[in-house]
Formats: sequence, C-alpha cells, structure tokens
Amino acid sequence: MFSKRLFPYALAACLSLGMIAQTALAQSADISLHQLAKANAVSNLPIADDDPVIISLASAEDIKAVTLVTAPSGNHFQQLMTAAIDQRLGSPYVWGATGPSAYDCSGFVWSIYQSAGIDFERGSARTLWSRFTAPAPSEQYKFGTLVFFSNLAHVGVVADEHGFYHASRHHGVVYSPFNDYWLARIDGFRQVPVPVKAATTD
Repeated sequence: MFSKRLFPYALAACLSLGMIAQTALAQSADISLHQLAKANAVSNLPIADDDPVIISLASAEDIKAVTLVTAPSGNHFQQLMTAAIDQRLGSPYVWGATGPSAYDCSGFVWSIYQSAGIDFERGSARTLWSRFTAPAPSEQYKFGTLVFFSNLAHVGVVADEHGFYHASRHHGVVYSPFNDYWLARIDGFRQVPVPVKAATTD
C-alpha cells in the first residue's frame, strides 16, 4: 500500500532525471553548421565552419506551440522581443522580405517589433534612422536599441554591449558580436519609442 502511494512520485522523479540527462546530451553533441543548415533547409547558404552562425532547430509546429512565460516582475516587452528574435534565428536573408520565413535587415527589425506589439511603418535602414531619435549614450547598448552600419545601409537590434541581432546577407538572421569589423562600421543608434504600458505590463 505504501509503495503504491510512492510510485507516482518515483515515476515523476525518474522522468525528470531522464529529461535533464537528455538535455545535457543534446547540448554536448557536436553538430557542424553544415548539418544544422541542411536540417533547416538552408544548405544553399554559404557557411564556413568558423562563422558565428546560430541556426534554430525548432520546426514551424514547435514555434507555433511556444507559450510565453511571463515572470511577475519581468519586462513584458523584452520577453516578447526575445521570443520574436528566437523564432527568427536561422531564417535566410532575402532582400525586401519581412517574413515569415525570410527577412532582410530592416524587414527583420520591423517584424520583431510588430510581434512585440509595437507598430510602425516598414522602411529601409536609412528611413528608420531618420524616423527615430538617438538614445542617451547610456542607452545605446540597451536591449532593443537599433544599431546602424555602413553609411546607413544595414540595421540590427542591440542584444547588449557584447553583440546584436540582424539579418545578414550571407548567413540570414544571426547574433553577431561587436567585434572590430562591426565596431568600425557603426554609424550610430536609434531608439524605437515603446509605450510605458507595453514595457511594463505582465
């Protein structure tokens, strides 16, 4: 009788340990970028083994099934933006595209803000530069700030002081570090106005 009452708890514990082991195994697996690209039907993209490319392994069904978990004291807007970016990682670059399966740089920016509930007219990187105002210096590397490059020919979204997300011509939607290459090409930053309610509602 006593063992029958404990059985459900023991079963739950075993399942939890199995899931933890499976996650650790998946994280330690050595999968090349070429294998990931092939699995995501983007094998026609030119990818070198040393390129910092992030490919999403989520299927379209997995993405649709994602439920956003909002922490009681969390930043709702940032969570929506993070989820939107994560869903697009690995999508190929196509000039003029705004999704759902391909993006150009300004189309990617517009798309993730739309997903987070912030509506503005789709435009080129140069148009976005002229439309929005510069942030305070202390806000330049704040998550969600727009960062512009190469004489306003390219735009991305700041992750933090270490890097940004963008739709790269050669690799699609990726995270890139602020390395010497990108730092030398920064034109400046712009901030998309976010209503206070959107930024703080849980």
